[in-house]
Amino acid sequence: MATKQATKETGLFEAIQQFCQDKSLDRELVLGVIRDSLLAAYRKKVGLEAETDDRCQVDFGSDNKNEIIISVLRDVVEDKTTNPLEISLEEASKLDPAAQVGTQMRVFEKPQDLSRVLSSQAKQMVFQRLRDMEKELLYQEYKSKEGELTHGYFQRWKKDIMSIDLGKVEGIMLKKDQNPGEKYRQGDRLKAIISRVELRPREPMPVITLSRASGDFVKKLFEMEIPEVYDGIVEIRDVARIPSYRTKVVVTTSKSDVDPVGACVGMKGVRIQAIVRELGNERIDIVLHSDEPSIFIANAISPAKPVEVHVDRKRGDALVIVPDESLSLAIGINGSNVKLVSQLSGFKIDIKTVSQYNQELASPEAREKLDRLFNAQQEAMEESDDQYNEGGDEEEEDSGFTPLSEVPGLTPRIVGLLEAGGIKNVETLLEFSQEELSKISGIGKTTAEQILRLLRESIEWVEEG
Repeated sequence: MATKQATKETGLFEAIQQFCQDKSLDRELVLGVIRDSLLAAYRKKVGLEAETDDRCQVDFGSDNKNEIIISVLRDVVEDKTTNPLEISLEEASKLDPAAQVGTQMRVFEKPQDLSRVLSSQAKQMVFQRLRDMEKELLYQEYKSKEGELTHGYFQRWKKDIMSIDLGKVEGIMLKKDQNPGEKYRQGDRLKAIISRVELRPREPMPVITLSRASGDFVKKLFEMEIPEVYDGIVEIRDVARIPSYRTKVVVTTSKSDVDPVGACVGMKGVRIQAIVRELGNERIDIVLHSDEPSIFIANAISPAKPVEVHVDRKRGDALVIVPDESLSLAIGINGSNVKLVSQLSGFKIDIKTVSQYNQELASPEAREKLDRLFNAQQEAMEESDDQYNEGGDEEEEDSGFTPLSEVPGLTPRIVGLLEAGGIKNVETLLEFSQEELSKISGIGKTTAEQILRLLRESIEWVEEG
């Protein structure tokens, strides 16, 4: 019988050792849980109060800890007693012939010698404590990994929710965090970002939410595939994304000898293609950052190449003029391209072709609308012009030159831009070529062409002789 019992206890500790390895738990912590659970169950059985903890002990045998022994320090009394902290002299003498009334002795019991109820209670407490310990450790481990890239294996669908095996625990991917159109079979390997880790009372394990649809997921892919991004040489300033359609990544660098866009694309597009494949051939545009809104919007509207970009910082509006054949590129599928540009820049984007822009310039109503659109810019120009010409207006009125406002079709906005560029009258305007006009801030090639066209249509040429 003794041999059989020792075998059982040895098997128990072997099982504990295997459990610790499987769950990545510290063996001493697990033994501590067992010790505390046995003490709590024993105190409850015999009716001991919590303050008597120092009298109760749980020890593991010294021989490779193959025994579990509970002991209670009891007072030796003369007569029989029901007090769990006392023992009669008669019973004490059976355990120790030298026992005397008024002394204390430690009474040892093995858990298997206790009642079945005690063993069941202790077992339940151990399992519950171990589950709580495992849940807390997993929570701490994965909480520290929030925002990091991980990989797992697709397990199954729960309605619209994906269940993914992460090794120690399962993660979930909600529908809004999935890339539309992606299909998986059981066992398929996938990458995702750990977006959120939570402890929920009714869940036996931490709830780990994964995402493949966020901009942060794309950013982590860039860090993994592009050394310059990982090392901080190239900085990702912002990411805007419509999953499965298009992503725009804004990059910049403080190194003058580094091309951030080229570093991300790689030789013959090798680097960016690895990311595109991971995203299911989603289009990715690398956008060079600029503090100047018009330049930034021109960069961001890629793959379209705008002719001109005008912005109104005060109203938050921007007008992008593109070649007629580039309109669909500028707008994108279902408006995806212009939506992402608006999201990145913070401006409301209005895209027009060169033909549409020319047609609107010919319409008084449209010109009035354009004037309202850029009213803030016009006011700034006029204010600057007033300061520049302070004290000289009367002289110009008497100079005999023709004011720019006399040219039919020239809006106050365009007049303000020309005057800010040093062109104060029609006579001076006639001396400028289209190329020279296009270099004036806010004019551009298309507007310069329209100005000269309006000038030709309105000026009556008179030959002297």
